[in-house]
Amino acid sequence: MTTLPRNVWILTFCQALMTSCASLVIFSGSFIGNKLAPDEKLSTLPVALFIIGTATNTVPVALLMQRFGRKMVFRIVTSIGMLFAAFGTASIINESFLFFCISVFLLGSTMAAVQQFRFAAIESVTVDLIPRAASQVLLGGIVSAVLGPEIAVFGKDLLAQEYAGSFTLLAGLYLVSFLLMDLFINTVPKTDETNQSSRPLSVIAAQPVFWTAVLGAVVGYSVMSFVMTATPISMHVMDGHSLEDTKWVIQSHILAMYLPSLFTAWIIRKLGITKMMLAGLLAYVVCISLAYADHAFMNYWISLMLLGIGWNFLFIGGTTLLPTSYHPEERFKVQALNEFLVFGSQALASIGAGWVLFQWGWQNLLLITLPLFGVQVVAIIIWKLSTNRLHQKSF
Repeated sequence: MTTLPRNVWILTFCQALMTSCASLVIFSGSFIGNKLAPDEKLSTLPVALFIIGTATNTVPVALLMQRFGRKMVFRIVTSIGMLFAAFGTASIINESFLFFCISVFLLGSTMAAVQQFRFAAIESVTVDLIPRAASQVLLGGIVSAVLGPEIAVFGKDLLAQEYAGSFTLLAGLYLVSFLLMDLFINTVPKTDETNQSSRPLSVIAAQPVFWTAVLGAVVGYSVMSFVMTATPISMHVMDGHSLEDTKWVIQSHILAMYLPSLFTAWIIRKLGITKMMLAGLLAYVVCISLAYADHAFMNYWISLMLLGIGWNFLFIGGTTLLPTSYHPEERFKVQALNEFLVFGSQALASIGAGWVLFQWGWQNLLLITLPLFGVQVVAIIIWKLSTNRLHQKSF
């Protein structure tokens, strides 16, 4: 088996460390918000703002990478991430909900760079290794699934205010990532050079394969974020499950998001992207059904793991498919549009999660996700029909 280059391993380690920021905020953000917010309906606002920080910075980060290269932007982001984490600590100590919201928004902006790790990995390998490279980087999330919530709990009582110490420890993870990024080498796509001119985004977006890829990530991320953001409040605050049980459910969910990456490259080779994405949608349907049936611990646990598996299949499927829609010279603008649509929809989902949960309840929140599955199925059908027509015309 061909060995993956050093870049992919560096990105995997940094993914593990920096994505711990996301799992820490997802686990503890709503608890901190519930304590500091003037209204309980704003409890999930910090988590939503974290995701909004990612969404609003996807395009600027991609354009900066096009101008200055990936390495410089990665190093800048890891360095300012330390400052943003320290600002989070100060905000909690001073019991300022406003400043805490600003700090998590800024931390979310660093995730816009982390989301480029998978594209940087793809550009570091030959075409045949793209599924392996994309899956390998996401494996870093396995570590973050455990590390983020553990840091949140371990740091909870380190300082005078609960969870202030957690954000201090988070700053240390950004420091290690900054040092690792010194070993990263700027990427050039490992594809055949083309003399084709860069096409307008409108032409690229007219391709069914583009929308199948983008919607895979959009549906995967928005549904996952919508349900996951609401889970800690529904489970711990509303249903009275313990903090330890809630932590375990969130950790299990994040592990389930990334563990399938051990096998997704093999699944793509054996079954193809289409079947893997349909399997992801099926996992989502079963997840929603189980979560709707009961509020018991096991229902939360199993459904949140299925939520993670469904996300993985849809997200990696979309990531692997997206490069087939653009030429190498078009990559930055297409990736920027893709990231904006994906994380913009995730941000909207996370904003709405808290409001829907308190207004309409857990079960209605779950039902709202169902139409999105149909949208993805329609996109896949249109793409496959268009592919078959093109294949017939070639003969």
